[in-house]
Amino acid sequence: MARPTDQTRIVIGRIAGVYGLKGWVKVVSETAPLDGILSYSPWLIGADAQVRKVAEGKLHGKGMIVRLEGCNDRDAAAQLVGNDIAVTRAQLPPPRADEFYWFDLEGLSVITTEGVVLGHVDHLFSTGVNDVLVIKGEREHLLPFAWGDVIKDVDFASQRIEVDWDPNF
Repeated sequence: MARPTDQTRIVIGRIAGVYGLKGWVKVVSETAPLDGILSYSPWLIGADAQVRKVAEGKLHGKGMIVRLEGCNDRDAAAQLVGNDIAVTRAQLPPPRADEFYWFDLEGLSVITTEGVVLGHVDHLFSTGVNDVLVIKGEREHLLPFAWGDVIKDVDFASQRIEVDWDPNF
């Protein structure tokens, strides 16, 4: 897997439906907090990366509604439903020295403190309690992202994560 560059597209949400008659769409945000997605504009919509600026948006119930520039009626909004919302990596704030984005971990090799290679980070997901690394190798491993307990080191220069983990588990 190629390392992310400044132009790498990062999915931060998806357009889930239409709202009303004036071009608003319902948005599923992958940002924390949910309305953090509004601070990124323009958005790259869909596989063809259609550039769309956010005209306005707000929290609505348990979700978000957004109106994009040039989207002024329900028919125009309906054409956007089902598309991912992405931004370029350059639009994201740089992480602090002790932070990183999940997508920075994807593709890194994972090795135990005893030198056993478990595989590569395929993706991550959140359980609400902690984040989980999905490692693909000879078999799949699910490792809690517990800094200090399980995750011992993340070394981007060496493209690896060192973990304290039983390879048979």
